[in-house]
Amino acid sequence: MMTAPASPTTARRAARVPAAYVLEDGRIFRGQAYGAIGETFGEAVFNTGMTGYQETLTDPSYHRQIVAMTAPQIGNTGVNDEDPESARIWVAGYVVRDPSRVSSNWRAKRSLDEELKAQGIVGISGIDTRALTRHLREVGAMRAGIFSGEALADDATMLERVRQAPQMEGADLCGEVATDEVYVVPAVGEKKFTVAALDLGIKGMTPHRMAERGIEVHVLPANATAEDVYAVGDNGNGPDGVFFSNGPGDPATADGQVAVLREVLGRKTPFFGICFGNQLLGRALGFGTYKLKYGHRGINQPVQDRTTGKVEVTAHNHGFAVDAPLDKVSETPFGRVEVSHVCLNDDVVEGLQCFDQPAFSVQYHPEAAAGPHDAAYLFDRFFALMEGQRA
Repeated sequence: MMTAPASPTTARRAARVPAAYVLEDGRIFRGQAYGAIGETFGEAVFNTGMTGYQETLTDPSYHRQIVAMTAPQIGNTGVNDEDPESARIWVAGYVVRDPSRVSSNWRAKRSLDEELKAQGIVGISGIDTRALTRHLREVGAMRAGIFSGEALADDATMLERVRQAPQMEGADLCGEVATDEVYVVPAVGEKKFTVAALDLGIKGMTPHRMAERGIEVHVLPANATAEDVYAVGDNGNGPDGVFFSNGPGDPATADGQVAVLREVLGRKTPFFGICFGNQLLGRALGFGTYKLKYGHRGINQPVQDRTTGKVEVTAHNHGFAVDAPLDKVSETPFGRVEVSHVCLNDDVVEGLQCFDQPAFSVQYHPEAAAGPHDAAYLFDRFFALMEGQRA
């Protein structure tokens, strides 16, 4: 009697490789390998976005983090060559509940599983991501590891390997993800301003948003000096504005970048910072920073712009925040400053506004890749700041 050939679904099930997701506190989630087989370590975090997984994976701010998606099904639209925010995937590992078996989008070039394998990203699927998210919300972000294939070991051995991994507090990471060479993103249409942008983990869409507004963006390495910044511009006059990008790691380690920013403030050059750049503006002004319990990551975070009263739905990716008072104008070495934006979920500082300096910052991602477009006006605000300074 002949045996019927296995169906594609049966073949897929037979090919599944067991995997384990091990948290620093000893909790273990068991599932199947997704992407590359092996082991990986990083900080366990979760992202609440229901779409935009390509932008998440390629965001340099996720360097050395294992990202769990709270949306139950991931991979539906496959992977294309237009949406990545950098030249590679930066997450240390990837956790999903139900990976899509079929990619369906006219732009798709390959499946997400194929892309993860090609870039060597170890992941896990088939676990209860809702239970994982609740656990991280209660206990906080922590070190974790994904193990599959020959890397699978007894629970005690895997847990010990996780606890040997470096912590995120004290991690100086922006130099590991930044460009090594200066490059220029030309203005779209007539050039109106020139901006020096410090790459601390910049996303590709960010200089593009400025270029759309007639700004020529010179992207500099993370270790650029004040002399490097002021070498940008026409006729030796320096840039019209300075921008500090998002990026990974602990802002308390970025002393060199803070020193550059204090030079920028001292010269009263228009400044705009986002995410990591917001934290560094806080430090430059004399405020401290601290690590959040589990951070804000996703494209559905409510923030109020206190200067207008408007509530925005915004895209976030940060595990640290600025420690500044919400209820008063603060006196700093660079003049008066107030908290301009606040998260409505937990009152975390989401923006700073200087009164005696042409400088402001926000903690979230106004480039909307992926994410809502509510905060796009911030690039216009930066443009207006440079217009005012030129006048």
